[in-house]
Amino acid sequence: RDEAVRIATEIGYPVVIRPSYVLGGRAMEIVHDEAGLTRYIQTAVRVSGTTPVLIDSYLSDAIEVDVDAIRDVDDDVHVAGIMEHIEEAGIHSGDSACSLPPYSLPDAILEELHRQTAALARGLGVIGLMNVQYAIKGETVYILEVNPRASRTVPFVAKATGVPIAKVAARVMAGEKLSDLLTTYASKMTGTHISVKEAVFPFARFPGVDIILGPEMKSTGEVMGIDADFGRAFAKSQLGSGTTVPGNGRVFISVRDRDKIAMVEVAQRLRDMGFSIIATGGTAEVLIAAGIETETVKKVREGRPHVVDSMISGEIHLVFNTTEGAKAIADSYALRRSALVRKIPYYTTVAGAKAAVEAIAAVRAGGLEVAPLQSYFTLPN
Repeated sequence: RDEAVRIATEIGYPVVIRPSYVLGGRAMEIVHDEAGLTRYIQTAVRVSGTTPVLIDSYLSDAIEVDVDAIRDVDDDVHVAGIMEHIEEAGIHSGDSACSLPPYSLPDAILEELHRQTAALARGLGVIGLMNVQYAIKGETVYILEVNPRASRTVPFVAKATGVPIAKVAARVMAGEKLSDLLTTYASKMTGTHISVKEAVFPFARFPGVDIILGPEMKSTGEVMGIDADFGRAFAKSQLGSGTTVPGNGRVFISVRDRDKIAMVEVAQRLRDMGFSIIATGGTAEVLIAAGIETETVKKVREGRPHVVDSMISGEIHLVFNTTEGAKAIADSYALRRSALVRKIPYYTTVAGAKAAVEAIAAVRAGGLEVAPLQSYFTLPN
């Protein structure tokens, strides 16, 4: 424990802490203070010489990116897909929705991702598929991890681009040239489109489970939405995962202090579309000060009638809630559970809230059309 406290103090909170060898982020947490670190060391893991834990700095408000690439024996590298996560870094990559192509990254960052990915593939001597996870904060690109293998993202990339990258990679590993295979399996897009992958969660099947997301993977599947713009593609991904974003009604907003300013734009867009806004005290103050008409409601711990009562009464149709710290997360559990039981759409990050607003605006502008996957590409015979 003492060594962990010393290292975390040296790095600076928050920190990411996890056992050395895990799958799916098992027992991985973001810890915000010494009390949380002590609890983790004492209760979450068994720490010894043969079972150490890793403590890393956590990048707050960073954008996470997945990149899939293929390299052949001639040292050619093909970047098959760059996927921008919609949830911020700190949410497990298997739980985060993502967009291909990226919906907000500038060209300079995309060029740097191509350069670094090619350098990693060549430097590591990978033949076949490779997956890299990056975090982007400002203009700095951080490498989180490199997997010299196929990733869970491969099926999504193949469907989004029309290129059978698993087949290409397998033939590259058997000695064929990447340039020949990309010519053989070339696909041409019939127009500009964007694809969104969304995770599917089993929360409704497990009474008492908390739906808040973090570095430990909780999803059990994924779906894909594809359309001409991000809003429609995201709306389709939500429908596929079992969530229906409302076209009108009341939106409840309660966010941590560092997210309050970011939610002003979100709330204003919702008001412009005719939604009513209801918020807890601190969030309501910021929204009202920005000129957004907002009704104030009590948190659960502040006594009744509170926000969960409003949810039970069917008065809330969409929830945006961000939180951090063990106490705040525990205090807001009833809110998340009520949203799950009553099938109220619920977003736990600012990025997720912004994407939901884009989806609502797209649906209100003209609804969604359904087209077969093949209609987006001209595929080789």
